[in-house]
Amino acid sequence: MAEITYREALRDALIEEMDQDPDVFIMGEEVGVFQGAYKVTEGLLDRFGEKRVVDTPIAEEGFIGIGAGAAMTGLRPVVELMTINFGMVAMDQIANHAAKISYMFGGRLKCPMVIRAPGGGGQQLTAQHSHSLDVWFAYIPGLKVVAPAVPADAKGMLKTAIRDDNPVMFLEHLWLYNTKGVVPEGEHTVPFGEADVKRVGSDVTLIAHSRMVLFALQAAAQLSEEGISVEVIDLRSIRPLDAETLVHSVQKTNHCVIAEEEHRSFGVNAEVAATIYEEAFDYLDAPIERVGGVEVPMPYSKPLEQEVIPSPAKIVDAVKRTLGS
Repeated sequence: MAEITYREALRDALIEEMDQDPDVFIMGEEVGVFQGAYKVTEGLLDRFGEKRVVDTPIAEEGFIGIGAGAAMTGLRPVVELMTINFGMVAMDQIANHAAKISYMFGGRLKCPMVIRAPGGGGQQLTAQHSHSLDVWFAYIPGLKVVAPAVPADAKGMLKTAIRDDNPVMFLEHLWLYNTKGVVPEGEHTVPFGEADVKRVGSDVTLIAHSRMVLFALQAAAQLSEEGISVEVIDLRSIRPLDAETLVHSVQKTNHCVIAEEEHRSFGVNAEVAATIYEEAFDYLDAPIERVGGVEVPMPYSKPLEQEVIPSPAKIVDAVKRTLGS
């Protein structure tokens, strides 16, 4: 097992899948000559050539549509958006075409397309380039939506996404690219619809996804010094959602906190909270606490940006509130 960055884990997954399946190709803004806006596709143009690593114009609706068409013919495109906010331009192609193709053709046509979409705050990219739109895509039947937090899951879930016969929104947080973690060598895939218990605990269940998993683990480590045992669960897969693992944990701890970078209202945390209330209400000894981003456009100022985004300290406070300590 090797320790590599999140970025390297994604690149390794792309190389392995392209090596074994000639139908897999990459397209998107700056993926070829520039080697990726965030260097995930570095070296791939030289290795696979311009027919399989395709630079596109800044025309998201157009090349997402091309990707959906290519997928319908049997190819397996991996389409990279430079940032997730550009996906807004292509929502018609994503939500009204790629997600519906299999349903509209009675399963006779499939759309095995992956859309990689980096996003999130913390990089001073201001209001129009710091979006966390996970719940937008998770709302759409026909799409699978995943948001891995650590390199091992990033590699394993990208390989799973490429092999899936359905369109997959693969959400990457910009802040995670340089983070490191141990990744199994050889064939490594991670199934969708299975959350992962990143830390075992007994006093409170702390649920998060993407970057907030790392913040949740920091908060759990701090709380352990105060004698509070926190179980940290990484959703990993947003649609499909692993309700069973979440409910089982809450039945054990009797307390729950949910942390996400998106706005607190109408977010993934709201769906998770509703699921737990429906299936584990009688086990809760206190109301669920939700931690989310401040509901304003992301500011440029670094101190203001840090105030808007949930922090480990805010998660610690939420845990203490639900425990009444």
